[in-house]
Amino acid sequence: MSHVLIVDDERDLAELIDFNLQAAGFSTQVAATGGAALSAARQQRPELILLDLMLPDMPGTEVCRQLRAETHLRDVLIVMLTAKGEEADRVRGFEVGADDYVTKPFSVRELVLRLKAILRRSGAPQQGLAPLTLGPLKLDVSAHRFYVEGKEVPLTALEFRLLAHLMTRVGRVQTREQLLEEVWGLSSTLETRTIDTHVMRLRDKLGPARSLLETVRGIGYRILDPSAA
Repeated sequence: MSHVLIVDDERDLAELIDFNLQAAGFSTQVAATGGAALSAARQQRPELILLDLMLPDMPGTEVCRQLRAETHLRDVLIVMLTAKGEEADRVRGFEVGADDYVTKPFSVRELVLRLKAILRRSGAPQQGLAPLTLGPLKLDVSAHRFYVEGKEVPLTALEFRLLAHLMTRVGRVQTREQLLEEVWGLSSTLETRTIDTHVMRLRDKLGPARSLLETVRGIGYRILDPSAA
């Protein structure tokens, strides 16, 4: 049973989401402030946090940033929930490590399906698999750790899945639609521009190897093998 932390100061909405998630088989906890959310996550690590951007004590982006800074919590899936729909707000959420973004108003049924898809695709670390290496990059799938030139670089759960997907398909172009379905586990509920934002953030984390993650204009992305150049 996946544990979901719902962080929203709108009591009626939080209770509605809580009821529907429990009916869908989730274990849930509700927090109305950023401080309460951080405390709850530290006491019982959730698999996913549904995090409102506008909270009474601190922005949801600050809560997200603090969660990503803690080793024990940095891999928790975070879905931003907000009434704001502007692209700048979405980008800011992804910059601090959000995995997905849901804009109010929304269908609660669709929200439940989206969270199930995100959790299904995240999965548990696969034990016994050899690390993936490509030039200065090393992705340890079993330990869920990533290194550039021997130095560990933290990735969000979604960034890790995205990089693993690309590194197991070296040289092969992956369309945005393929990535949306195979990495996000969604068919049409997420804008493909969200993928571009995640790829941009991931590319920055590759450091000196950032040029290996190539944009194929009008199609999608691929990761290159430096030894084949």
